[in-house]
Amino acid sequence: MQKDVSHIRSFVIRQTRMSEYQRRSFETLYQGYSLLCDDEKSTRKQILSAFPGCDRLVAEIGFGMGEATLELAEKFPETAFLGIEVHKPGIGKLLGELASRSITNVRVIREDAMVVFERMLAPAVLDGVHVFFPDPWPKKRHHKRRLVRHGFTAMVGRALRPGAYAYLTTDVRDYAEHMLEVIGTDDEFFENPSGGFCEPLSWRPRTAFERKGLARSHEIFEIFLKRR
Repeated sequence: MQKDVSHIRSFVIRQTRMSEYQRRSFETLYQGYSLLCDDEKSTRKQILSAFPGCDRLVAEIGFGMGEATLELAEKFPETAFLGIEVHKPGIGKLLGELASRSITNVRVIREDAMVVFERMLAPAVLDGVHVFFPDPWPKKRHHKRRLVRHGFTAMVGRALRPGAYAYLTTDVRDYAEHMLEVIGTDDEFFENPSGGFCEPLSWRPRTAFERKGLARSHEIFEIFLKRR
């Protein structure tokens, strides 16, 4: 029998120092750029009402320091981006950049992504989900904490509209192969057009984290899925 690990968090909150810029941005801007996650599921119309002029809705799980989020938000101003992150330094950095660039099509949710998908999002609300370089939890005893695990595709799939997409990347081969295994096991919601890993899509930004990995000859693995 498959052990239920859906309640196990894919992250650990650590006491991380924030720069003065990050701290000030978080304290002064969070309320204006955030959405609350409560137990009442929000419809597509309700969420998009927070984004005047937007007609598409994409969630990014674990946006780190927000580089990809910022670039995509500027590139696609008619797409609303839900940035899901728990770590304050990255949230503070993103908020400061959103304000300085007058970007209005991003909202931040400081919560466990699984809680967001289970409690906040009604079925078929999203046009896309990005999972760019999630924590690989490399030690075997920690694999149960990996975000992409048994139940992940059902969780994400329910929130996506038919024809929507999920885009996953990692620079850890073991995790990449694990992702394909999970997707192959739980294929009720998704099809994999490439049949395995795919080439990078032209619109996906490269972050400083990714560039450092490439400089160290890390291989990047990409998976692009379509919602059935």
